[in-house]
Amino acid sequence: MTEADLSRRGFLATGAAAALATTACVQTTTTWKPAAPEVLVRRQGTVCLVGSQNTKKRALELAYELHGKGTPLLDAIVKGINTVEDDPSDHSVGLGGIPNEDGVVELDASVMDGRTGLSGAVASIQDIKNPASVALLVMRYTDHCLLVGPGAKQFAKHHGFKEENLLTDDAREAWLHWKATLSDKDDRFPKETALLPKDVKAWFGITGTVNCCGLDKDGHLSGCTSTSGLAFKIPGRVGDSPIIGAGLYVDDDAGAAGSTGRGEANIITLGSGMVVEAMRRGAHPTDAAKEALERVVRFTKMKHLQRADGKPDFQLKFYAIDKKGRTGSFGMFAGEQYAMCDEHGTRLVDCPGLFGG
Repeated sequence: MTEADLSRRGFLATGAAAALATTACVQTTTTWKPAAPEVLVRRQGTVCLVGSQNTKKRALELAYELHGKGTPLLDAIVKGINTVEDDPSDHSVGLGGIPNEDGVVELDASVMDGRTGLSGAVASIQDIKNPASVALLVMRYTDHCLLVGPGAKQFAKHHGFKEENLLTDDAREAWLHWKATLSDKDDRFPKETALLPKDVKAWFGITGTVNCCGLDKDGHLSGCTSTSGLAFKIPGRVGDSPIIGAGLYVDDDAGAAGSTGRGEANIITLGSGMVVEAMRRGAHPTDAAKEALERVVRFTKMKHLQRADGKPDFQLKFYAIDKKGRTGSFGMFAGEQYAMCDEHGTRLVDCPGLFGG
């Protein structure tokens, strides 16, 4: 990436946008056949979890273990997500998350419980590292679905959450470099990108999110999505993660789905809701996720949202589980993985895509 690419316009163009004009204009480069029945047969009452790769082994296994000891699955999933939010080396969420353009970490999260049909979410919350837990309290102790900004923070503090600075040293270094390369008309001296540590250079173009959905031992579904959002976003920007029907959706009669990637593309297509509706019609979770991504392609028409070859310049992935416990995932681009955990253990599975990696 060149210094010119790190300008405000260049950064937003490469890190936050791009997609296809229409499916008729650009054909996918990978061949995909409808998903076959799963090889592994799960016993009735088996717990199963599916999620983004960065849920990591410990997050899924903790959720699985806690539920096995009697914790409701949604609470267990949130506890698993908390381990990622607490990890300063993971820049997807929570402590060490990606700051906005003012250097402030703003977090979003949502939860949804299939058994009750209730949801809870927070958006643009600052100084509270576990937004997933706050979202769970919104669901449990209010008659609301979404709290934002200072109101969400005050609600968290009322429930005992402590304020803390979420901007870590490496996040600050990346943010300062980004600020230094915004313009050639100010008094800042750009640093040489080549001199930056690899973990700092890796920040540019990041969209960070963690998602997990699951089926509990009694056959009920639940899910959680948490994020620090787009790198160096405009303060107050909210992506799909706290939007029920976009970044997360759960219906106990059909399935549960969540997402990671470009939130704007997912919001305008109600992506996770579309995945669940496809599963309601009987589609395998993998095929349901693919169908939702094709809808994203159809809705993305602006030229500035395309790469030179007409393919999207962003990743978007869905993770899904249906009422039968079948799991799947699909991405705009192939070459990545997703995580799952059940009686056969915790593992990473290759994630197919509409386009080659």
